[in-house]
Amino acid sequence: MSKEGTDKENIVDGLQVAVGKLVRKESPDAPLADPSKTNGTSSTTVQMAANGHNKQHSPDDDVFPIADKMMDTSSRTERHPVVRCLGGNIITVATFAGVILGIALGLGLKSARPWTKREVMYVNFPGELFLNMLKCLILPLIVSSLIAAIGSLDTRLTGKIGIRAVAYYMITTVIAIILGIVLVMSIRPGVGGSLDESTGEKRESKPTLPEDTLMDLVRNMFPPNIMEACLKQYTTVLKRPKNYNDTDNATDLREWDISGRMEGSTNILGLVVFSVVLGITLGEMKAKGKPLLNVFVSLSDAIMKITKLVIWLSPVGVLFLVASKILEMKDLAAIAGKVGLYSVTVLGGILLHGFIILPLLYFALVRKNPYSFLLNMGQALATAFGTASSSATLPVTITCLEENNNIDPRVSRFCLPIGATINMDGTALYEAVAAIFISQVRGISLSIGSIIAISITATAASIGAAGIPQAGLVTMVMVLNVVGLPAEDVTLILVVDWILDRFRTTINVLGDAYGSAIVAHFSKNDLKELATAEEQPTEMTTL
Repeated sequence: MSKEGTDKENIVDGLQVAVGKLVRKESPDAPLADPSKTNGTSSTTVQMAANGHNKQHSPDDDVFPIADKMMDTSSRTERHPVVRCLGGNIITVATFAGVILGIALGLGLKSARPWTKREVMYVNFPGELFLNMLKCLILPLIVSSLIAAIGSLDTRLTGKIGIRAVAYYMITTVIAIILGIVLVMSIRPGVGGSLDESTGEKRESKPTLPEDTLMDLVRNMFPPNIMEACLKQYTTVLKRPKNYNDTDNATDLREWDISGRMEGSTNILGLVVFSVVLGITLGEMKAKGKPLLNVFVSLSDAIMKITKLVIWLSPVGVLFLVASKILEMKDLAAIAGKVGLYSVTVLGGILLHGFIILPLLYFALVRKNPYSFLLNMGQALATAFGTASSSATLPVTITCLEENNNIDPRVSRFCLPIGATINMDGTALYEAVAAIFISQVRGISLSIGSIIAISITATAASIGAAGIPQAGLVTMVMVLNVVGLPAEDVTLILVVDWILDRFRTTINVLGDAYGSAIVAHFSKNDLKELATAEEQPTEMTTL
């Protein structure tokens, strides 16, 4: 080799050493490649973390966020506090205004003249579109959020967070049921009152047994076809035998023929179980599972961006949803006279549980102001009241929890989809109160054993209730069967169920939010340990 070629190689090696030192000086954590081991050829240095995950860092990451925060801080200080407060909560204020205007619009239109069903449908149309937009986001959001959150956690930490979340959900559900039973046994809204079937609307009820409902709950946790679970869920059907005559005991449902069918309602519980298992599996696969995990992380982020756009429509959507429901109501005076005290009992229990008990539990465990947390969830609560669906409100709930209350996304996107499926404090309280109320109206005295049976059944029924409007009426039949009341008696309370459903959905969403915050508080040390483990010294690989 000529002397000129050797000099060029020395110059190239010297430049590599100089650039390496410069990079090392600017970023001390970056390892320096030894050019003497490259045999004069160009090399690419790849940093691989010990746990198999890539971690890239740019000096701009340290500079620009600080500048952005300084600019943001300076811009905030220039605005008046009231303007700053309204600016940060404009959607929440507008949504609550939509609820109030919807009630006013509905009452105003109702007092003007009678409205046909088609005209009510026209009024409901904008709200229906808004509700469909939210429902469209439910399926991809639940699956992607759970898989992304669980896959990014350590398996041990996933178990801890899951146990904490389920324990909170079970405890608050039991508290809600006990509160409802105490109130309905103390106020006794059904004693001395009388209801007839003309009070409520007629609705066909199918025969069912408590054990069948519970077994359907377990069956739906393990769907045979995950694609079919996106559209339908399994339901046991009881059919009266053809050879039965009037002398046979046709009321013994356990003697009826048994069959099953897939009905048109998304199997949320089965999708949650599948997503949890897949998330744990991807987390265990480390680097091999990272590409698929990144797909679900990107999908989750994309759905949240779409949610932020849909949220801007919530004031208008909620306004027309509420107004149309007001137009569907019958005579308010007649309703108040027949089921007014029952409604007051349910509302009293729901409000006491949601605005007293849950905040006290949050304050006792987290030691933070529960009502500032509650105000930050205002957008989600208003949306829950307007849509009467905790599942449809899920995208808004995640947004409020992460952006307004600064909850770790790994916790919120893990706990909230599960909570929207199994945590139904308001529904459990409502079903316990309704069952005892109907027994009081029918003059049936309940023993302690019957009340305990109602408590257990209401807990299981609330878990099985889908996060859709008035799903509690379906599981209400199971609770009535426990105390020997006919399923047709559920029609006695249908007339006020639409408004009570909105209040209990609001409390369901609030309970999910408080639960996620409590779980995040007790998991913050574990999350810090996980972050420290991910920042292990990197190993050099020269290609």
